[in-house]
Amino acid sequence: MATLLAAVMLGALLLYALLAGADFGGGVWDLLARGPRAKAQRDAVSHALAPVWEANHVWLILMVVVLFTAFPPAFAAILTALHVPLTLMLVGIVLRGSAFVFRQYGGGGEGAEAAWGRVFAVASGVTPVFLGAALGAMTTGGAWHAPFPLAVGFFALALFAMLAAVYLTHECQDAELQSDFRLRALGAAAVSAVLALVTALLAPVPVVSWPAAGCSVALGAGLLLTLLLRRFAVARAFAIALVTLVVAGWGLHRYPVLLPPGLTVENAAAPPQTLRLLEPTLGLGALVLFPSLYWLMRVFKRRDR
Repeated sequence: MATLLAAVMLGALLLYALLAGADFGGGVWDLLARGPRAKAQRDAVSHALAPVWEANHVWLILMVVVLFTAFPPAFAAILTALHVPLTLMLVGIVLRGSAFVFRQYGGGGEGAEAAWGRVFAVASGVTPVFLGAALGAMTTGGAWHAPFPLAVGFFALALFAMLAAVYLTHECQDAELQSDFRLRALGAAAVSAVLALVTALLAPVPVVSWPAAGCSVALGAGLLLTLLLRRFAVARAFAIALVTLVVAGWGLHRYPVLLPPGLTVENAAAPPQTLRLLEPTLGLGALVLFPSLYWLMRVFKRRDR
């Protein structure tokens, strides 16, 4: 039962990376928009984010709720040890969301719009770094500001930027904008590969198995090839598979440890009565959540709109 709930948390983290992670990556490209199509690039990012950015945080909320309900000792230890990066991450999430809304609807002219745009973009860039640093510290049980956790943070930022650029190549209808985001996706994929190697070299403990590393290389090669061939729908599938492998591989490789050295899925679990109540509650919630999110995507993400 505890293992199933740990799998729910890992699944929520994966969905947060695939959906909200791309939102953070979109902020990176908003910050780096350049050239004669800079405004069109920012407009494309805003159009992609506007319908879904709030809904995507449901996965972070789900992960936190399951953690403090099903594994309260781990929740207390993680929130105590990683209070600084997690607080900064939450501040970044709030600033990013507020700035995005104020830029879109706050008025105040071009100056205010530009200022809020910078807040949105910078907050989008720093938040994944703190998230990755917290996950890196959870992997080793050490300080979040050590070289390995910080490397994980910058790797997460590059991975999210890559994911956003790939999504945008598929979402944009304008051929020139597709080319812009295609070049950004290729660049972010190359940076992600370098940072993945740096992270692995800095890791004080094994963080991935050799089969998973081999699959990551194969998926990365497939992603680069499909981007070069302009097969954007297939490239999106490769990007999703690559991020899924990274997140799922991390979680499965460190199972059953929640926080080193001694907190595991079994010894940090809540009493069986609590776990038995939590499982049907999550099931009922899923009956509402998944159809709602499907309908949201169906309404706002159709290509014929």
